[in-house]
This record gives sequence, C-alpha cells and structure tokens, in this order.
Amino acid sequence: MLKTVEKFKNAQDTDFANHNNVVALKAAIAKVRSELGQEYPVIINGKKFYTDDKITSINPGKKDEIVGYMSKANQDMASSAIQAATNTFSSWGKTPAEKRAEYLFKGAELIREKRHELSALLIIEAGKNFEEADAEVSEAIDFLEFYGTSMLQLEEDTHKLIKIPNEKNKLTYIPLGVGFIVPPWNFPLAICAGLTASAVVTGNTTLVKPSSVTPIIAYKFVEIMEEAGLPDGVINFIPGDSSVIGDFITGHPLTRFISFTGSKDVGLHINEIAGRTAKGQKWIKRVNAEMGGKDGIVIDETADLDSAAQSIVSSAFSFQGQKCSAGSRAIIVESVYDELLEKVVQLTKELSIGNGEENHFMGPVIDQKAYNTILKYIEIGKQEAKLVLGGDTGSDEGYYIHPTIFIDADPNCTIMQEEIFGPVLAIAKAKDWEEAIDIYNNTKYGLTGGFFSSDDARIEQAIERMYCGNLYINRNVTGALVGVHPFGGFNLSGTDSKCGSYDYLKLFSQGKLHAQKI
Repeated sequence: MLKTVEKFKNAQDTDFANHNNVVALKAAIAKVRSELGQEYPVIINGKKFYTDDKITSINPGKKDEIVGYMSKANQDMASSAIQAATNTFSSWGKTPAEKRAEYLFKGAELIREKRHELSALLIIEAGKNFEEADAEVSEAIDFLEFYGTSMLQLEEDTHKLIKIPNEKNKLTYIPLGVGFIVPPWNFPLAICAGLTASAVVTGNTTLVKPSSVTPIIAYKFVEIMEEAGLPDGVINFIPGDSSVIGDFITGHPLTRFISFTGSKDVGLHINEIAGRTAKGQKWIKRVNAEMGGKDGIVIDETADLDSAAQSIVSSAFSFQGQKCSAGSRAIIVESVYDELLEKVVQLTKELSIGNGEENHFMGPVIDQKAYNTILKYIEIGKQEAKLVLGGDTGSDEGYYIHPTIFIDADPNCTIMQEEIFGPVLAIAKAKDWEEAIDIYNNTKYGLTGGFFSSDDARIEQAIERMYCGNLYINRNVTGALVGVHPFGGFNLSGTDSKCGSYDYLKLFSQGKLHAQKI
C-alpha cells in the first residue's frame, strides 16, 4: 500500500522526566565514553581506508578529551570516490523507488534502536544537552521516514497529467547523478541524514564530506545505512580538508549537484565554483544551499510579554545560539521595551551553563575558532551597544561563554547585522510595530523570523511584510519539524530549498516526459 506524506508522523522525543530514560541515556554516555579515542576510516565503494593524515575530534565540553581520530581523504581518494559513485549510479538510479525507500525506513528503524547511543555521542562530540541531542536523533528519523514516504508519493504522482484524445503521456522524475553532500557541525546527524537521504532515495549516488569538527557522528550515520543494507558506492564517506578535496569535488565534471548547509561565505564559494563549466561537463550543476541567518523576533505592545520573553531567551540561547535559526535579534516596541527587557534578563540569569553530560541548558560552543570569534563580536558589541548581561567566559575546561545580552543596539550596527553563531542577543527599540518590522527586514539574510502580537490585523500584516522563509507567530523561531515546517530561507540565507517538504525531492530529480500516439 502506498504511504503518503499525510500519514507520516514525527518521531516522539524521549521524556526525560521519566527517570528510567535518564538512566538509559547515562548508561549510553558511559558506553560511548569507553570507546573514545578510536580511529575511523574513509569509505569508498564499501571499502574502508585508514590514512596517516587524520582529523582529531575534540569534546568541546572537555577540550583535553579526544573523541576519536578520523582518517582524511586526499584528492586521489576523492577522485576514486567520484568514479565509484558514477559507476554505482548506473544501477542504483534504476533501482525501484519502493526499494530505495525501504533502505531509508530500515535506517530509521536502526536509529530508533540506537537512539540513546547516538544522543550520547552528540552530547560528547557536539556539546549538546539531553533534550537537544535527543531531538536531533528524532529529526534524523523523521528525515529518513519522510523522504522515503515522499519518494513513494512522487513515484505515484508522476501519472497525474491532463489527458487528451489519442495520446498516452507520462511524466517521470529521474535522478540527476552524483551528488556532493556537505553537512554542518551543528546538526551533524540530522542534517547529514537529511541531505544524504533526500539524494539517495531519488536515485542519486553521493560523496559525503562531514564537518571536520564533528566527523564521528556522521560516520555513525553512514555505518547505520551500511547496516540497513544500502549497496556499496551509494554513499561514499570522504572526510577531509575543504582546501584539499572540497573545491576539487565541487568543480569536478562528474559532480552533478551539491547539497550544502553552513556559512554564507562557504556557500557562496561553492556556488561560484559550481557555476563554472569544467572540461567534459555535460550539465549545469545544481546547488542546494542553506547558509545561515540573522534572525529576529518582533514584539508589539499587545503581545503576551511572558510568552515573548520565554521565546526570546529560548530562541537566542538554546544550543548556545549555534543554530542558523537562532533568534539573535529582538526588536521591541518602546512602550513595552523596559518591561520585556527585565523579563528577558531575569530568565537568562536563570539559565544553567555547564557540560551537556550534566544536562545544563547551555553547554560549550563548538571549538576554539568559534570561541575566539564570538568573544571578538562581544568586544565589538561593547563598543556599539549597552552590555547588560554576560560578556564573559565560563569554566576553562571547555569552550564556555555565558549568555550575553546587549540592549539599545542601533539597527545598522555590527551585532545587529552579522551572524555571530553564539550566545549573543542584540536588542533594539522601535517606536511602533511597523518600524519594528522595518528593522527586522534590515538584513541581507532571510531565514526565520518571529512576530508576537494579539492583534489579528497586525499579524496579517506581519505575515505579508516580514521577509523570511520561515515566519513564526507567537512561538519560538527555532525547532522546525520535518513535514510540518518546511525549512529554508531567502536572500543570502540560501536557495530556499525547503528541506522537510514533499517538493524538496524534486530538487534531486529531473522531469522526463514521454508522449505516445495511440
């Protein structure tokens, strides 16, 4: 029986109010901890290669602790992986859609079985707390099941054409070819699974290059898909330096498309290289990119201020603000500015900061580079606005930075314009809700936005005027659910490739019509 997206259900997160679930996760953390320091291979066409040149994955919460050593692929290995993917595509692209979807469903089943172990690794390698790690595992499950289900529906929908006399017509969606998958470090399981699964289920073969900061969890996903029985060569796992293999793969004539999630600068660089036509290249390469944001929440004087304060704090500081959807700006109308500010500061003071293994609300930022960059922006903020909370570091055991709030920020200043990707919130004052929307729109990004109001007419205006891919009314601007909140932004936030949507799979396919006289 055909599965449809209407029957899809999001995976349920673990209830950590249940003590037994906490015990189970802590046992998984102990198990993962006992396996730290192992070496992990490059995988090409199902074969594992261990190289002398390695990535060292560090626990950001305990920076002296090594999570593992990941072998790096060199350019020759990348070339071999492209050829393996090209060869495999000839058979994988002809595999029935139902069979391709079954591999995703099996992968999702295995992730469910390994939920706590995967969460434990996310806590140790990425610095997440219990809830953030567990929710990411749920999202990985959702991506596999939703894209598998969507593929079955896409296959069925190809028959829906207008009929004319004496002719039989059919539109099918066929795969593109070899895809280069470049997931980020902040959701190293879920986005890796989503970018890879969407390409694979539509009949493409892939080269997956994980972030060098969180390569071990990405490896675990590839290992799960191997266990699910996915044929060799469909996913080739090639960790390594972007300067060595990234540009090479992006510009290779056999690379058909690139799926990327990460920074604006890297995304634009990829797009530039992909736009050149290499010798022997037969197609225009596709780039599906999600490149971050400078997201904001607008609050008018009719809003529920307690709810707005909770949302501002959660959106700005969950996972240390290291989300492309993080609400790093708040724009508040002046009549409730002081009252709401007091609530935001008080709630932020109550946040705990510490190691994710102890389930603090806020953990470490990801690495030394991010730590230095965020502190640099905080120093800039001290010159541009008024610091009312934070601005300093926590335990030097890891990369800890206290949640930081600047107020009275000029809409055009650096901390209101540039993506910081850390626990820094800039707050600006507006004379009224309309000016607040104008301030919100004053950015080169356009990913998520929020509007808090109890006035229905204003809400309708906000929906029309606030320019972003995902607009949330009277709720957090983070936490998009697969199939519920298709995710992707405008302007320099990316190509508006709405992941977690049925239409997303068409980005990895090309339509072929055949018409036959009868």
